[in-house]
Amino acid sequence: MRWPPVRDNFRFVELPAPTMNAVKMYTTQVCPFCQRAKALLKQRGVERIEEIRIDLDAAAREHMMQVTGRRTVPQIFIGDQHVGGCDDLIALDRQGRLLPLLA
Repeated sequence: MRWPPVRDNFRFVELPAPTMNAVKMYTTQVCPFCQRAKALLKQRGVERIEEIRIDLDAAAREHMMQVTGRRTVPQIFIGDQHVGGCDDLIALDRQGRLLPLLA
């Protein structure tokens, strides 16, 4: 049974699971900040993160720099919004603004 079950006239009705905005993250293989950001997102219920490995794709690195104006990883997008790097993600979470952005 899916979450949350709802009782309707003495029977349970399945509701669709809540959907989250897509998460895209520009990463490299060896990046502790990328690992920390992924862990935080998973703690907040994100099941799928589209990872773009810029250490393997120079064109992706160029695109990331053009879109974000930054050279460092991770660079995280939730939906169409660029939220920044790991420190920015942690700050959003501490301010209580991460979960609403994910919803």
